[in-house]
Amino acid sequence: METNQQRDQRLWRIAKSRAQFRTHLMTYLIINGFLWVIWLLTDDSHNGIPWPVWPMAGWGLGLAFAYYNAFHKDPFGDATREYEKLQQEKQQRGE
Repeated sequence: METNQQRDQRLWRIAKSRAQFRTHLMTYLIINGFLWVIWLLTDDSHNGIPWPVWPMAGWGLGLAFAYYNAFHKDPFGDATREYEKLQQEKQQRGE
């Protein structure tokens, strides 16, 4: 069973992860916006695939993983469930 201090530390880590994601997202949007502006101002032909697509796609993939880790994955959830399972087994054995 988790103590209040352990829960607070867990929530603090989750909150920090979500705040870092938001910062990462804003950086992604600003930098990629500048890349698109540069492409629009410098490429006269606009033929083919625009080059800003490549850094946007690669960075976007990393951003997607950061989103999943910040909002959909509890880094301590698996360990907590496993600990509680072991506690129940111990109680059933009468230890």
